[in-house]
Amino acid sequence: MDQRRGGGHGRRAVDEYLKDEAHSLLRGRFADDETRRSMFSATAELAYVSGWMAFDNSEHAVALQRFSIAVKLAARSGDAPLSGHILRAMAHQALDMGFRHEALQLAQASVHGQRYAAATPRERALLGVVHARALAANRHNDRAAKALLRAEDDLSNAHDGIKEPDRTFFFGEASLAHETACTLRDMGDHQRAVKEFRRSVRTRGAAFRRTHAVTLGYMGATQIAQGGVEEACATWASVLDAMEDGIYSGRARQRVVDMRHLLSPYRKRGIPAVGALDARAASYLAQVD
Repeated sequence: MDQRRGGGHGRRAVDEYLKDEAHSLLRGRFADDETRRSMFSATAELAYVSGWMAFDNSEHAVALQRFSIAVKLAARSGDAPLSGHILRAMAHQALDMGFRHEALQLAQASVHGQRYAAATPRERALLGVVHARALAANRHNDRAAKALLRAEDDLSNAHDGIKEPDRTFFFGEASLAHETACTLRDMGDHQRAVKEFRRSVRTRGAAFRRTHAVTLGYMGATQIAQGGVEEACATWASVLDAMEDGIYSGRARQRVVDMRHLLSPYRKRGIPAVGALDARAASYLAQVD
């Protein structure tokens, strides 16, 4: 639901279940320690989902609270890879909010010890590529490049014979390309970043509509940074196509806000594509705000 409709759709139901059902289950008695650990792990994942949906809808205080609860529950369960997964999400949130030093601390914690070592290849790749993004955001370009290569190697080692946790269902070639593109962009390599954004768009499945809109938004911003104004407009038109089809996501909406800001220097230059797109974006924001 989060991927198809965005984090602004359905989170209340998740929160009510956490409050009314999961909380009481955690306070019950367990037949054995394995059952107890499994219950805490499952509840940690649900709290993480609630946090991620809040993050996606730009409700950052709520997201941080849910992530913090999820990390504590994961620790109680003894599930190190799940702890890493949640810390990776917190690093992602910190990056989006501009807290690059905090993001790096969280990302480094996510790949520390058993959080990375005990994880499956697909999850290792996810942890590693966000670590690469955090390194790039802090201008550690050489280390970021090495982390990208390791993430690619980890994903290449994922195969059907390895049972991956369900929480990694979304992470594949398209997601790796998206995060790689963001890393390259922050390293100043816009040309390769656009190439990776295109690969992400080309390989992503139809179910991942929210992430698709975010990727296109980032790609358009990178294209206009290179001077490709009309190319960026064509990309951004696809963002609005996706948003107008019913995506409730603060992150995706922010791409539309950023789009208008980046287009502002070109509004008086008589470029037809700019005028048409800016008017469409303004109309969309007026409807959702």
